[in-house]
Amino acid sequence: MKIIVTGGAGFIGSNLVRLLVTTTNHTVLNVDALTYAGNRRSLADLEQNPRYRFAQTDICDAAAIAGLFTEFMPDWVMHLAAESHVDRSIDGPGAFIQTNVVGTFSLLQAARGHFETLSGPAKDAFRFLHVSTDEVYGSLGATGLFTEETPYDPHSPYSASKASSDHLARAWADTFKLPVLVTNCSNNYGPYQFPEKLIPVVILKALRGDPIPVYGKGENIRDWLYVGDHAEALHTVIAKGRTGQTYNIGGNNERQNIALVRLLCSLLDEFRPRKDGKKYESQISFVTDRPGHDLRYAIDATKIKRELGWTPKQDHTSGFRQTVQWYLDNEAWWKGILDGSYKLERLGTG
Repeated sequence: MKIIVTGGAGFIGSNLVRLLVTTTNHTVLNVDALTYAGNRRSLADLEQNPRYRFAQTDICDAAAIAGLFTEFMPDWVMHLAAESHVDRSIDGPGAFIQTNVVGTFSLLQAARGHFETLSGPAKDAFRFLHVSTDEVYGSLGATGLFTEETPYDPHSPYSASKASSDHLARAWADTFKLPVLVTNCSNNYGPYQFPEKLIPVVILKALRGDPIPVYGKGENIRDWLYVGDHAEALHTVIAKGRTGQTYNIGGNNERQNIALVRLLCSLLDEFRPRKDGKKYESQISFVTDRPGHDLRYAIDATKIKRELGWTPKQDHTSGFRQTVQWYLDNEAWWKGILDGSYKLERLGTG
């Protein structure tokens, strides 16, 4: 297949692009505006691959996006481009409305125009996958899981903008018969994650000897999904999923934030002990909680397992071990970010 991946220079996108190019026969056009979290160095190893192309294009630029569809003639679209950091959405919600809502509208319109030119097998094969988050469902109590039927209840500008884009995708499926699929995933982690989210913040602040910030008492609970597992799930959904359907993707790996931070500290104690012999856990610092911080997210991924046969490969600790080791082995990648315009200031305790 010829696949447009939007946001392919970002965290999840770069892992997905690498999977598609290196383990399948697909050809990928990576469309990314290269805003602060987009990083072409995350895919430097693919730059000379004949089945990989890159276009620095903003999905809000309707004319440019339409031109890419006309030129590339994609069989599939995998839409991941988004502003994704909750703290940033509180500071400046306008960018989230523009990219996540207006950008998704622009992309859906381009896909609709392209789809209406197709016929026969090409039209039958076309798919548009809209990639979203479990945060659109709001907050869970101590029990229960998000399912595909859970009502939407977003609590932050970020989750509200993603909920809006989900509704747009489904509306284009119902009104214009665009063959859309939607996925809602739990918190991702793994290689190439921009250093503002919880796990890279913990690792990098620990290594620098800085206080490790944890919101409130660290009691918020998330279901953690290894990004490699997520990429495989996305490929499975677009290849095998039923159009018009939503699939929840989770890692079966719930943890309190404080428990996860302590696990990461213990892994760093094992892999790179502090020179003074102290434990990295001694650097943990509890800070004022952020506004609208949802208590718990947890995904019921029964549907994707039952219908498509996907389950995560990483268990409760294996993915975290791989991730900590990756950051230790790839200092040049993250130091190149921290030495530039981005400073490790945001808490990222998702």
